[in-house]
Amino acid sequence: MLQPAVFAELIRLYPWIGEMTPDAQALLRAQLQPTLAPANHILFDLDTPCSFFLLLYAGSIRVIKPAPSGREIMLYRLEPGDSCVLTASCLLGKSSYPARGVAESDLTAFALAQPVFNQLLETSTPFRALVFHHFSDRITDLMQLVEEVAFGQMDQRLAAYLLDRAPRLNVTHQQIADELGTVREVVSRRLKQLEQRGLVQLERGQVQMLDVARLRQLADLLRDPSH
Repeated sequence: MLQPAVFAELIRLYPWIGEMTPDAQALLRAQLQPTLAPANHILFDLDTPCSFFLLLYAGSIRVIKPAPSGREIMLYRLEPGDSCVLTASCLLGKSSYPARGVAESDLTAFALAQPVFNQLLETSTPFRALVFHHFSDRITDLMQLVEEVAFGQMDQRLAAYLLDRAPRLNVTHQQIADELGTVREVVSRRLKQLEQRGLVQLERGQVQMLDVARLRQLADLLRDPSH
């Protein structure tokens, strides 16, 4: 059973737990199993069965879609207080994962086995709210990602990516390429062009944004190509 301080922190991260009945809280507290994973550990993978629901306590997870070519695109990122809509979907549909989840940093989470997940989903309205709270946001994010991949130019997508992480980004060109679903050579070439235009400054393993306003103008073309 979780220690009171740990369970209190989970309630802070997932306020819906605090709205559950005492019996439902007691069941959840008794059944959650601590899960530790180091950075870069694969938590779930393509076509593997889904048998647990995670409550993220510390660290973050990248949910990515790999391709046979070795390229990958990031679908979304999970942080404490988030729930994985793919995991919920797989549990509900009794299907395998269509993507891969990788720990970005050392991870602490609590896993809930599928039978208890199903029981709470059927009997606890606050628990259902916890599970489904992020569905609409994630679907919106995924639709935007599809639109950007299908219609967005790489310069614009790269500018939007940099803006989300301004003013300084400590990451390799390969990592940027992985998240944007392209290859390192394309990212390196585009970054060099942005540097020549005075929008960024490149250093080893680092990108510093120099002109956020012009980067925003470039990124805005994703949303309004008529600009």
